[in-house]
Amino acid sequence: MLVIEYDTHQGYSYGSHTPVELLPVPSAVTVGSYDGVHKGHRSIIARMVAVAHALNLRSVVVTFEPHPRRVLGGDVSGPLGLLTTLDEKIDLLAAQCVDLLVLVRFTPDFALRSSDDFIRNILVGSLGAQSIIVGYDHAFGRDRSGSRKTLECVGRELGVAVEVVEEMLIDNEHFSSTRIRKLLQDGKIEEANAFLGAPYMITGTVVEGEKRGREIGFPTVNLQLTDKNKLLPCPGVYLAQTVLGGFSYNALTNIGVRPTISSAGQLSIEAHLLGYNGDLYGCNIRLSLLRFIREEKKFLNVDALKQQIQKDKKTVELYC
Repeated sequence: MLVIEYDTHQGYSYGSHTPVELLPVPSAVTVGSYDGVHKGHRSIIARMVAVAHALNLRSVVVTFEPHPRRVLGGDVSGPLGLLTTLDEKIDLLAAQCVDLLVLVRFTPDFALRSSDDFIRNILVGSLGAQSIIVGYDHAFGRDRSGSRKTLECVGRELGVAVEVVEEMLIDNEHFSSTRIRKLLQDGKIEEANAFLGAPYMITGTVVEGEKRGREIGFPTVNLQLTDKNKLLPCPGVYLAQTVLGGFSYNALTNIGVRPTISSAGQLSIEAHLLGYNGDLYGCNIRLSLLRFIREEKKFLNVDALKQQIQKDKKTVELYC
C-alpha cells in the first residue's frame, strides 16, 4: 500500500515529505476518520476494494490526521482517546488490501473547505474518483455539511458513482468508535475486540523502569506510548500477546499506578513476557490485549502481590 500525505499549503508528498505530483488515476475511493478500523469501517473498505477490483480501478482510502475532533473540539465527553495511532491505522488499512492511502493533514484551514470543493478538487480532480463509497452516517466538509445527498448530487453532475454502505450491527448493537471507547474504559476488552474485529493494540517504546518487577521475580518491559493521545483501557491486569522476531509471546500486562510498590500515582504500562529473556530497551513493541484478568489493587505487602502475580501468570499459561 502506497501512503501519501496531503497538506493544504504543501500539496501531496510521501516519504520524508518529498513533493509528488499526484495523477488522477481512475479510482474507487472511500473517506473517513476510520479511528479503530473496526468491523463497520472494514465493511465499507471491503466494499470499496470489491468495486475497485470489479471495475479495474485503483482502491483509495482518504483519512485525516490528526483526528478532526482534536482540531475542532465539539461535544466530546472527556478526552478523545485514539483507538489507533497513525502507525497502527496504517498497518490495519494495509491489511485490507488497499492500493493507496491518502493522509489529509487536518488543520483549521482545511476544515474551512466546503464539501463541494473537497469532492470536486480532491476526490475527483486529484485522485480520479470514479466511484465513491461511504458509510450510511458519513458527513464531511465545512461544518460537516457534506452528506449523502451532497455526494449524490455532485456525483450525478460529474459522472461519479456514489454508493452508501448501510449500517452494520453486532448483537443488535450499532458499530461506533464511541461505543468501543466506552467498552475499553469499562474493561470489557473481549467485547471491544468483537466490535474491532481484532485485538486492541497498544504500541510503545521499551524504556528503563525501576526494575521492581525483576526484584520480585517477574521482570517486565516498561512501555512509553508512541502517541500520548492513545486511549488506554481501564487500569487492571490483562492477558496480551506480542510478536518478537517472528515468534508470539503471551504477556501478563499491568496498566495502572502499581499502588503496592509505588506511591507516585504515575500511570505505567508493564508487561511480563512469558518465555522471553532478551533485552528490548529502545525497541518498539505492540501488545495485543486479549482478556481482562482482574482490577488493579493495593496488596498488604510485596509477598501478597507476588502470590497474586503467580496466580495471574497461571491464568495466562492456561490460555496458551
